[in-house]
Amino acid sequence: MYLLLLIISLVFTIQSHAYHRSKFINSANLLSGGIYETLSDVQGYFKLKSRNQELVEENARLREILHLKAADEPIPLYSGIKNTNYEFSPAKIVKNSYSKTDNIITVKIGERDSIQPDMGVVTSKGIVGIIDNTSTNYSTILSILNTSFQTNAKLKNTEHFGTLKWDGNDPNIVQLIDMQEQAPVTIGDTIETSGRSSIFPKGITIGTVENKTLDASKNFYTLTIRLVNDMTDIGYVYVIKNKNTQEIDSLETPLIDE
Repeated sequence: MYLLLLIISLVFTIQSHAYHRSKFINSANLLSGGIYETLSDVQGYFKLKSRNQELVEENARLREILHLKAADEPIPLYSGIKNTNYEFSPAKIVKNSYSKTDNIITVKIGERDSIQPDMGVVTSKGIVGIIDNTSTNYSTILSILNTSFQTNAKLKNTEHFGTLKWDGNDPNIVQLIDMQEQAPVTIGDTIETSGRSSIFPKGITIGTVENKTLDASKNFYTLTIRLVNDMTDIGYVYVIKNKNTQEIDSLETPLIDE
């Protein structure tokens, strides 16, 4: 009876006090993160061959970049990111959810690594999601395979853009809605980040167009996009820190309030 009353009192305390609630969430993230990390280490051992292949491919891209730099040519880092406004921090995935409608990914990187909510997350191929919550050593990612996920995306060769989201069905397919009818869309076109927010830089690959349909008003396309990432098989990611986020937010906040 004493233990039951103690648990009930702790629940009420956590629910009614923001400080206690934040400490509880932090501790829970630390515990679950440690468990997921151990499981990830075991699973990772059996995927060493595929991970090594990914590293070989990425090293090949880095060698190409070094060659272009030596030749004094433009460096195509992430399909066109040519400034130093962004920092990329590597992180290991300790839990990857992709079979639900609201999927969350847990990574071993957190507040002590200067990671904050609303930072973009990518692989060497394309986007993965956005940081949702953080603890001292771990963070959770709102996956691109989450029905709450949204970001701006555009055609690679034009500035026509729309809103990227997922309908909760196929883990390899997402949708790009509200693409202007005037956009010269063809099957096979590459879709990438538009750079219209402080989360993702412009030019990070998302996927390719598999289908397009006009809405009832015939003013906008809905595009079916096949993801470049295999979201069921990712081991490491990069968290993107935009060095100008605070300055951008300070300018946009008054406009949002108005």
